[in-house]
Amino acid sequence: MRLFVAVLPPDAALAELEAAVGPLRDERLIWTAGAGWHFTLAFLGEVGEELLPELRARLERAAHRTAPFTLRVHGSGQFGENVLWAGAAGELPALRMLAERTDAAARRAGVPLERHRRYTPHLTLARGRHGGPPLGPYRDALAGFEGAPWRAETLSLVRSHLPADGVPGARPRYETVGAWPLAGRTA
Repeated sequence: MRLFVAVLPPDAALAELEAAVGPLRDERLIWTAGAGWHFTLAFLGEVGEELLPELRARLERAAHRTAPFTLRVHGSGQFGENVLWAGAAGELPALRMLAERTDAAARRAGVPLERHRRYTPHLTLARGRHGGPPLGPYRDALAGFEGAPWRAETLSLVRSHLPADGVPGARPRYETVGAWPLAGRTA
């Protein structure tokens, strides 16, 4: 199954962001659905069923060692010419540490991951179409976005169901298949 590990913002944070993104939505970009917005900590790709028990145990340990922390959706940016995203602010060192722990948990469980990269917290908002408009005006329109703070209290293992090929407008569907409370102590 195709999996990733994430921190899922609460509905109120998603509603705030949707209010800012809504007026920008047009058919020139491929927009992600607000219900699918998340801060991916580690993309695991296809994971065999035989690895799931160990992966779950190690993710639970990573969550247990991490204290809850405060985040907010903040600003915007882009990856290359094709991906528009909203960023994060708040206790980013704690979010980055959780991403490191998640990556290590997956590797120790036997999940083959791509080369490790510096973690950039983001929620993917849209993807550009071939020959579509530049993302700069969209990015600039969201640059000053400041969401309300919220507590990240759960680590989630999420399954991604890809849409059927050739279905216009189809989007991936996400299903939480594991969740563990962040239970570490604050410093």
